[in-house]
Amino acid sequence: MRTTCIRHARRTATTTVTGVLALSLLAACGSGKSTGSERSSGKVKISVVSLKPGSEKAAVDTFNAQVKQFEQENPNIEVTPKEYEWKATTFAAQLAGNTLPTEFTVPFTDGKTLIERKQLANLSSEVKALPYAATFNPKVLSAGQATNGDIYGIPWAAYGIGLQYNRTLFTKAGLDPDKPPASWGEVRSDAKQIAARTGQAGYAQMTQSGTGGWMLTTLSYALGGRMEQADGNKVTATVNNPQTKQALQKLHDMRWDDNSMGSNFLYDWGGMNQAFAAGKVGMYMGGSDVYTSLVQQNKINPADYGLAVLPLDSSSTEAGILGGGSLAVVSAKASQAQKDAAVKWIDFYYMRKLTKQDAAVLDAKTLAQGKQPVGTPSLPIFDKATLDKSNEWIKSYVNVPLKQMTSFTSGVFSQNLVAEPAAQTQALYGALDPVVQAVLTDRNADIDSLLSKADSDVQTILDRG
Repeated sequence: MRTTCIRHARRTATTTVTGVLALSLLAACGSGKSTGSERSSGKVKISVVSLKPGSEKAAVDTFNAQVKQFEQENPNIEVTPKEYEWKATTFAAQLAGNTLPTEFTVPFTDGKTLIERKQLANLSSEVKALPYAATFNPKVLSAGQATNGDIYGIPWAAYGIGLQYNRTLFTKAGLDPDKPPASWGEVRSDAKQIAARTGQAGYAQMTQSGTGGWMLTTLSYALGGRMEQADGNKVTATVNNPQTKQALQKLHDMRWDDNSMGSNFLYDWGGMNQAFAAGKVGMYMGGSDVYTSLVQQNKINPADYGLAVLPLDSSSTEAGILGGGSLAVVSAKASQAQKDAAVKWIDFYYMRKLTKQDAAVLDAKTLAQGKQPVGTPSLPIFDKATLDKSNEWIKSYVNVPLKQMTSFTSGVFSQNLVAEPAAQTQALYGALDPVVQAVLTDRNADIDSLLSKADSDVQTILDRG
């Protein structure tokens, strides 16, 4: 591994997903040599991300059981789990402060810039030695590749945004939980009915820590809009488009005319999940894989949960759902021995269950014994046939309420999947947070002026590079 001093750097798809980060930071040089602290009693020591802070004890115990399985298979490797949750507001500081584990995860949108700024280990030779290396969906793999094709990040999870909905609130409101809304007009009317009959927010929107821009982009995509346009190396902001204006007007009308969005307009990802699991939100947009976190962190009652495909504007051929995912990466400071060990862990923990039946069954059995979710909907890392095969292997262990997710699982593969904005993704999202907040907190907010300013702000960010 080559480690170079760098001076600059800074979000769970089947299309090319790239992105860059918005902050600057300093990263120190690493020697790339194995030290005494990396080995003890002949063992290579690595730290790996475990679960999000606040996960229930049963989830932690299950993860630790998987660590023991790995160490039994690899007696020369010692693994130390570390709690971790990627957040746009804290990641740069963690990276600069060298507090991240040897192996950690980042969103697809972060891969390119971390690679360009040499903050990740080059894993090309290690990944190419894996038996399934040639079968990755190339568009998905590209999120973790440099321009020359070298591999720095291994894609392990892909999602599409769906409409999360609370079946219990639907029932209390006199709505059929087996018939979730299929259009944004129905979302609005159902939200209004839920709010009027239950006193809870019929629909809620994330608005801070970059999630406001993320979800506004999602809604704009669903209506046929796009936030950027690339022409060679030139990227132009297109935030100020008719579909994004329409999206903001929908939120304005639900908030101010219908009073169906509750009273909290400062939700981030964790806060939204908490409120939803507590029965305070009828519907919100979120990744298809969020059920796992709702169980592990928020103890949601499975009977409450429903997942539907995101309604798309049927009049637009450009309408689609936003797709994203996660890369497993290794610190640029890792020694060669640690790189080898970390890729073995990534293979064991993330990848084998997708490609090998015995590994898939062991993973599902371990999770099920720990009462952890098995079978949460995802999108293909390789191809749909491989995903379908792995789902069949674990069928007898599936414990998530799939019958309550059929709208999504039966409909998502016929929807147009659209990658997140490719350039300055997190900065773009951050610039849109205050726009969404303004519309939800000021009845007289001027949407045209807000979008015009946001478009100019984003263009400045794009031009700065």
